Amino acid sequence: MTFPSVRTTLTRLSAAPALLAAAAVFGTIFGTLFGALLIAPKAAHAQPAAWPTKPVRLVVGYAAGGATDVLARLVAVKLGENLDQPVVIDNRAGANSNVGAEVVAKAPPDGYTLYVYTIANTINASLYDKLGYDPVRDFELAGMIAKIPNVLVVNPKLPVHTVAEYIRFAKESPNGVTFASSGSGSSIHLSGEIFRMRSGSNMLHVPYRGSAPAVTDLLGGQVQSMFDNTPSAMPHIKAGRLRAIAITSAQRSSLLPEVPTVAESGFPGFDVQSWFAIAAPAGTPRPIVDKINAALNKSLAAPDVRQRMQELVATPEPGTPEQCRAFALSEIRRWRDVVQESGARVN
Repeated sequence: MTFPSVRTTLTRLSAAPALLAAAAVFGTIFGTLFGALLIAPKAAHAQPAAWPTKPVRLVVGYAAGGATDVLARLVAVKLGENLDQPVVIDNRAGANSNVGAEVVAKAPPDGYTLYVYTIANTINASLYDKLGYDPVRDFELAGMIAKIPNVLVVNPKLPVHTVAEYIRFAKESPNGVTFASSGSGSSIHLSGEIFRMRSGSNMLHVPYRGSAPAVTDLLGGQVQSMFDNTPSAMPHIKAGRLRAIAITSAQRSSLLPEVPTVAESGFPGFDVQSWFAIAAPAGTPRPIVDKINAALNKSLAAPDVRQRMQELVATPEPGTPEQCRAFALSEIRRWRDVVQESGARVN
């Protein structure tokens, strides 16, 4: 057997610490790189690169021409300018906006599919036995767009000019007074239901498939009154084809300064307004939500947007995502009570 020399053994022993140090350095470098590979995808997801890099779709749950669509198109133009990408309107009408809401709830949470979330979605939470989406869990509320009051209008042939006269007519008429709506559970319908419950009036609800046919029958005298969205009713009020009795917001409108609020007509605290917001699918990264919010608030501050909103009797409502979400949750609680007390239901 041949044994290594003492010199060879000492040489090997003296080299060992260097080899161990090299291995330690290599291990540290490898570990750092490996850890970075594991963390990088999460960091990239949490901090999206440039967004948007392509057109953004804004889904509207109603047909073209209505208040929701008009506001969406107005805001979409400015949003596109502020985001440096076109914002394209996609009308998905049906089931009191539930069709459009479900489309967005199931869309990828990448910021390229957004939704005009409205008062209807908070009402639908209690109105429908089953929904294909959850109005709370399935959306990230990016920010409010605006609020629009409703206005109590009557056919000019009806012998009433004030809220007090309207209530008296409803109570004294054998058949009460009819009030039209754009559909059961709409804000137009439930504005009337809140008024009926608070005033104790004898009022018969007549639902239609949309505001346009309801207004047509109101103009023709087939129904007697309606708590219509102000933009829809305004042209007919100005032309004298409908008589405005009261507005449902807390303050009077600058475009209808002579028309009192329901609140000042004997019902303190009465404040019912249609409202509109922008939402993204749940799971959309917060940086994208914040960018949408910033672009939306900037759009609402534009002079031409504010001027057009004033013409629509709409009040811009800039704010934070947290404020928007808190308001939506409060509306869900509010309308749950109204739906239950009024007995309104859609299966």
